[in-house]
Amino acid sequence: MQQTEKKRTGVILAAGLGSRLAKTGYVEKPLVPVQGISLLLRTLRSLELACHRAVIVLGFEGETIHSYVKHHYTGTMELVFAFNRNYVLANGVSVLAAKEYLDGDFILTMADHIMESSLVELALHHTPVTGGATLLVDYKLDTIFDMADATKVFERDGQIRSIGKELETFNCVDTGLFICTSGLLKALESIYKAKGDVSLSEGVQQLCENNLMNCLDIGDGFWQDVDTEEMLKHAEEQLRKRLVKKVAA
Repeated sequence: MQQTEKKRTGVILAAGLGSRLAKTGYVEKPLVPVQGISLLLRTLRSLELACHRAVIVLGFEGETIHSYVKHHYTGTMELVFAFNRNYVLANGVSVLAAKEYLDGDFILTMADHIMESSLVELALHHTPVTGGATLLVDYKLDTIFDMADATKVFERDGQIRSIGKELETFNCVDTGLFICTSGLLKALESIYKAKGDVSLSEGVQQLCENNLMNCLDIGDGFWQDVDTEEMLKHAEEQLRKRLVKKVAA
């Protein structure tokens, strides 16, 4: 794989309902605070290392989230907002909502995934195969907080063979951070045209079948999907531990 340090456009999916975090008192999941900083602002700050521009795909409570970001984001990236009016459909539709703002390779992630800077640095230095994409994966299976909810991945020789929450055979899990070419958009479009809906995992699986989907090991890097109150508490606990460890070092 070629290596690059060219900053790209980032795409953040922030359109979903996020109903499993409703008990926190926040209607808008991307605005749920983790140690005092909202999930979406954390994601934006993380992407600054590798992106000069970010497309935020909004849907549910989109105007509220748009207003929040405009008032609270003070970082270095140019922000673009795309709206997915069909946000009740699968998340691949949200990726397609960003298509008109993309003109090259892009970094894709979710508004509810906390990522350590080391993951984004890996994305900065990586170039995906022509027409394909690369997914950052975690092999530390014993550290996954909620394996039942995780998107499992089976890879061999650096290529992803299958992906999905229900996989019985897997050797790593999806961290929700991708480096993509337009090939992913084409895969998603073909599925969407055929069935009227498409998940990101379906697009990835199509690339897998064409040997165009690779993976990148995050090593000791930390990430956490925040879908439930339990995941939120776990994320805050892990962030505290990592901060203490960093200060002690």
